[in-house]
Amino acid sequence: MGHGQPIATTRCASGVATGKLAVWWVLGSEIVIFGGLLACYILYRLFHDQWSVEAAHTNTLCGAINTFVLLTSSLFIVLAHKAAEEGAHLKAVKFIYLTIAGAGCFLVIKAYEWSGEITHGFTITKSLFWSFYYTAAGLHALHVIGGAVIMAIIAQDVKKKRHMHRVELIGLYWHFVDIVWIFLFPLLYIAK
Repeated sequence: MGHGQPIATTRCASGVATGKLAVWWVLGSEIVIFGGLLACYILYRLFHDQWSVEAAHTNTLCGAINTFVLLTSSLFIVLAHKAAEEGAHLKAVKFIYLTIAGAGCFLVIKAYEWSGEITHGFTITKSLFWSFYYTAAGLHALHVIGGAVIMAIIAQDVKKKRHMHRVELIGLYWHFVDIVWIFLFPLLYIAK
């Protein structure tokens, strides 16, 4: 055990590093949350034909652009992890910041999209479809914000060549955020 390192980062009874195990536990709970929400959405969608009329008003172009943005940001966090493993801390920081920029771009597009929908009267209280839409997409957007904040904190440590392993951990989280969007995009935007 290294001097000055908290025991929680050095202990490994399961054979999986403590930090990685913690991230997987968090992701497991997130799967339950999003899984339940999406299962309810799918069941309601199957038995309410009028949802296709409501879904026709979602902005598919914004959803498609945001899909590209998130997938590109996932590439950047992979490159950040690779750079961190190679000890190229400044390169890792650059890619973390590019990932954060992708998160910001996603949120700007989402704000533009929502402002247009709300202006046209498609609010969270308009129908059950729009309630599900804003709840699912809003919960996802909160995860994007949370991921960006955590990445910014990690980037500060990586600049100082500290806790480089955390780049992989935030990468796992960020890939989960992308995977959720891969489910949300077709369900909310394409299945009309």
